Amino acid sequence: MAGKPVIVSTSPGFGKHGRVPDLIAERGWEFITCADPGKPDGGLSEHIARADALVVGLVPVTPETLAQGGRLRAVVKHGVGVDNIDIPACTGAGLPVCNTPAANADAVAELAVGLMFSMARWIPQGHASVTAGGWDRRIGTQLGGKTLGIVGLGNIGKRLAKLARGLGMQVVATDKYLDEAFAAEHGVRFLPLEALLAQSDYLSLHVFGGADNAALINEATLAQIKHGAKLINLARGEVVDLDAVAKALESGQLGGVAIDAYVSEPPDTSHPVFSHPNAVFTPHSGADTREALENVGLMVIESLDAVLAGETPPRMLNADALAAR
Repeated sequence: MAGKPVIVSTSPGFGKHGRVPDLIAERGWEFITCADPGKPDGGLSEHIARADALVVGLVPVTPETLAQGGRLRAVVKHGVGVDNIDIPACTGAGLPVCNTPAANADAVAELAVGLMFSMARWIPQGHASVTAGGWDRRIGTQLGGKTLGIVGLGNIGKRLAKLARGLGMQVVATDKYLDEAFAAEHGVRFLPLEALLAQSDYLSLHVFGGADNAALINEATLAQIKHGAKLINLARGEVVDLDAVAKALESGQLGGVAIDAYVSEPPDTSHPVFSHPNAVFTPHSGADTREALENVGLMVIESLDAVLAGETPPRMLNADALAAR
């Protein structure tokens, strides 16, 4: 390859953590981050034509993106969820698509536990009370003995299940693919979604976004939950119908909600859910630990190294489809 490889990233976190910056520098890449919040694509359109590889954050990868990227050799997700990547279009363009499964599972699962504690013990509300000069001592609940329902028992869901069991919680789960061996080893029961909703004190979402899971939690499903249950969304914003969540909070059917992912980011905080006293919000920070960001970055570099060397990259999501072309 003539000249320096050009690596363009739409992930603001790639290249900043742990050993990753030094490893990028050692490789001598021309490394460009396109994360300008004032531009709809972060500035990607200004650099994509020169890119040898694209590292994807939250900016969608569309057929139009690929048409501009005539030099592209691979599309690599800085993370796990690839619902914003048109994988068939990438396959049609002959481009491998890779991601970084399990690299941030511990971080996301630990935040889910933190959010459960936040809602169980009114931690954000207690902080706000004390710093405002008040002394609002609210009676909370313990997590031990409660039932956690996990929707999506993948890498994150499994890690969360183990943490919850360690806290003395009962764990039920639903997933398209039933890992019976894991469930038996860790005391997890698989249930259909309707039964899981009815039994869970806490409901934690760990499914991919996209059309298949759009508004998975809606007015109908919220009507089926155990009265006063608490909801955690660390998946994608579109998985939850915020209008329905706001109504369920107001009626008391939903006892609390903790949200980390939004349809648009940052979200429009004029929506009534953002002013409800039983709601907790974090800025899409589920994977934001030093350890997780380094792990994800190292996996991205591994994929880029292979592609630039003319080798098959690890963790290809469209390997079979590319082979069949």
